[in-house]
Amino acid sequence: MGSYRIAVFASGQGTNFQSLVDAASRGELGGAEIALLVCDKPQAPVVKRAEQAGVEHFLFQPKQYASREDYEREIAAELDKRSIDLIVLAGYMRLLTAVLVEPYAGRMINIHPSLLPAFPGVNAIGQAYDYGVKVTGATVHFVDGGMDSGAVIAQRTVDIREGETIESVEERIHAVEKEIYPQVVRLLAEGRVKLDGRKVILT
Repeated sequence: MGSYRIAVFASGQGTNFQSLVDAASRGELGGAEIALLVCDKPQAPVVKRAEQAGVEHFLFQPKQYASREDYEREIAAELDKRSIDLIVLAGYMRLLTAVLVEPYAGRMINIHPSLLPAFPGVNAIGQAYDYGVKVTGATVHFVDGGMDSGAVIAQRTVDIREGETIESVEERIHAVEKEIYPQVVRLLAEGRVKLDGRKVILT
């Protein structure tokens, strides 16, 4: 197979999925290939994006399984079948168990719309906006099984302007996400990310 193969996990619109697909088609992912979409909502718009991009997908409905571990074992088999090197979470709304987190330790990343460790969990942009912080942003981090608690790989700040609406802040954070996520995937594909305890060294 040769190339560095990526599985993207997504549950919704798939805008970060699309930005990765677009970056790959422009040759900006360091030779990485988007090999699979994993989606827990078969009707989600991201599925159509995958079909249009010619990316294979594995769709499942969690309610049809007895436990989270059961469907994750099935996902793990799909990943193995395709020799996946990296899992990229892009709006995947489920916490992961050790079934996937352990075998992919250091090979699973997520993007979160705040400067972690501030404002983990859902509605991070709203949390930051309501708190009244002057600076927020986006964080790409490794996944370790906790809630947005893995080691930080990259962060980009976004200033909240005086009187700015939350919609405007959201738009600017999402624009930053679409820039930094492909950049981090490229660094990983090129072997330029080293994890040393909680510290991430970029070379």
